Amino acid sequence: MSVLEMKVPSPGESITEVEIAAWLVEDGDYVEKDQPIAEVDSDKATLELPAEESGIITLKAEEGDAVNVGEVVCLIDMSAAKPASDAPKAPATPQPEEVKAAVKEAPKTATYATGTASPAAKKVLAEKGMVAAAVKGTGKDGRITKEDAVKAVPSMGTQPANGARGTERKKMSMLRRKVAERLVAVKSETAMLTTFNEVNMQPIFDLRTQYKEAFKAKHGVGLGFMSFFTLAVVRALEMYPDVNSMIDGNFQIKHDFQDISIAVSGPKGLMVPVIRNAEGLSFRGVESEVKRLALRARDGQITVDEMTGGTFTITNGGVFGSMLSTPIINPPQSGILGMHNIVNRPMAVNGEVVIQPIMYVALSYDHRIVDGRESVGFLVAVKEALENPVELLMNNNPTKALEM
Repeated sequence: MSVLEMKVPSPGESITEVEIAAWLVEDGDYVEKDQPIAEVDSDKATLELPAEESGIITLKAEEGDAVNVGEVVCLIDMSAAKPASDAPKAPATPQPEEVKAAVKEAPKTATYATGTASPAAKKVLAEKGMVAAAVKGTGKDGRITKEDAVKAVPSMGTQPANGARGTERKKMSMLRRKVAERLVAVKSETAMLTTFNEVNMQPIFDLRTQYKEAFKAKHGVGLGFMSFFTLAVVRALEMYPDVNSMIDGNFQIKHDFQDISIAVSGPKGLMVPVIRNAEGLSFRGVESEVKRLALRARDGQITVDEMTGGTFTITNGGVFGSMLSTPIINPPQSGILGMHNIVNRPMAVNGEVVIQPIMYVALSYDHRIVDGRESVGFLVAVKEALENPVELLMNNNPTKALEM
């Protein structure tokens, strides 16, 4: 017998542990070489684990298990022959009713241990504000175990006579847990402030109406809002480099390039892939890269490298209908721009009240290295570029800018 031990590969230099999110095969299945056999969650991405050889697989970890990089998670018997696909399965042997009855668990007799919580269970119940009488124990003689306490759900009050009141307990993925930890850390470890402004989107609406069909026909991607915002941010970062910097201990690190992270919603939660060297991209380049990264995030193919190293983040809550928000900084970055929905609002234009498509924008920044002058100036620069894109983003030649 020739057996291969499949170990967890390293998804990245800083990752030492992953979680088995889902097995895509069952114990005893025959797998082909390079066939995806599992999805594993790291704190940065969800990746597929392919079979290293063909053979019969034996699983050594369960879904939800946290395993160290280099740990064996399954065995593949490479000497096993591939079973015929049309081989009939043996019918299950019927079990006599008397045998079924015999294996039923005998009723438990109440003892002094019934309903008594273990020390670990008592601690968990105390943290939840629950009493042992509200929990059914599954341990020996009905004792309440730590697992019983962890799974216990606090009472939601007196239940009504009618209506379903089901609950579901689902473990968060490693990626979601890591995002939660990072967001809490940002609130406690940075001096985060948010400044707001409004943008008249009519000039961009006019440009898209005039050029979007030709742009899509020529480049195969749509002319969306993200390219205008990305290039406006690039321009503003060049004007206010403190917003494009980060803190490292007692030092401030400034970047002479703009790697723009874009927050997208994926099947496993929030993903933040990076548009590298956005300062060198055209409208077509930004739109193509946004589409590529969004599709990879949606399909769960995004890699750790593609989400590492951004210098500034753009997030768009407007796609979900958000009018205004205070986005949270993506560490170790020092700034994040929040886009929101576009609503027709009355606005004073040349002394007259007219209806215009308005978007509220928000800049959250780390006040430890970004002062009010820089933060407000940065957001005003973004606003100016979006309201005058032909001059400030297209060098007064939109046809040439959109053909690049």
